[in-house]
Amino acid sequence: MKILVTGGAGFIGSHLCTRLLSEGHDVICLDNLYTGRESNLSAIKDNPHFTFVNQDVTSPLNFTGLDRIYNLACPASPPAYQKDSIFTFKTSVLGMINVLDLSLKNGGIPVLQASTSEVYGDPAVHPQPETYWGNVNPIGFRSCYDEGKRAAETIMMDYHRTHLLPIRIIRIFNTYGPNMDPKDGRVVSNFINQALQNAPITIYGEGNQTRSFQFVSDLVEGMTRMMENDQGFIGPVNLGNPEEYTMKELAEKILKLIPESKSKIIYEPLPSDDPKQRKPDIALAKDRLSWEPVVKVEDGLKETIQYFKTL
Repeated sequence: MKILVTGGAGFIGSHLCTRLLSEGHDVICLDNLYTGRESNLSAIKDNPHFTFVNQDVTSPLNFTGLDRIYNLACPASPPAYQKDSIFTFKTSVLGMINVLDLSLKNGGIPVLQASTSEVYGDPAVHPQPETYWGNVNPIGFRSCYDEGKRAAETIMMDYHRTHLLPIRIIRIFNTYGPNMDPKDGRVVSNFINQALQNAPITIYGEGNQTRSFQFVSDLVEGMTRMMENDQGFIGPVNLGNPEEYTMKELAEKILKLIPESKSKIIYEPLPSDDPKQRKPDIALAKDRLSWEPVVKVEDGLKETIQYFKTL
């Protein structure tokens, strides 16, 4: 098949492109390199079935002969999406519309949208099932991303209802692994970098807020299963690891895996609108996709630490 991956030079996108190429597909990676990195594509850039296109997803998309579209284009870490909040919102919404119109131009091919657990906001329900509508601040500093992704889900559903477009919506929970940007401001990359540099490990608040962490290979498996499901299942569906850790537990686990580190944990004030709990209910993914994560957190962290040591 001929598959377009928008945001394909990003952390997750590069792993998805690699997976699709390994399955024998022709892959077009579209990325404006706002947060994506060409170095993420170094292992596949010379593959004759791979094409890289440097373009913004908010510009008109003109590709023909496509069979599938995975839409991952959007800054996804707080420092990146808050850097230019208007651009972030445009990418989520205008980019989504361009992708959906491109699908129609190619005969109404399946489109998978990489949505996010951020659509649940600071959840009042725990763990979060797909039926939960969320608790999102529509005018906060994180709103450009949270509400942008929620709006993207809205327009996908409208294209599905109006044009019978075969859509797929996944909600991605915290994901980590090789090809993460060491400066992306996410908790796993922050803690690993600080530990490797013998710098203080910064925990916000008292460190009791929780997250769940899935390794990138588990996510990519879930994405491809969702795209190719033959049940007409459109989602949304949570893809994440239901194992829950406090920030303090994660920091201690990383320090244990980097025994040479001299870092100590310090505490800073909690950022605005930072969710206190985040854990996916993956019963739907188990039922409809026969999917659940298989990589243990310790094993995934070891591989991620080794990657960061090479940078």
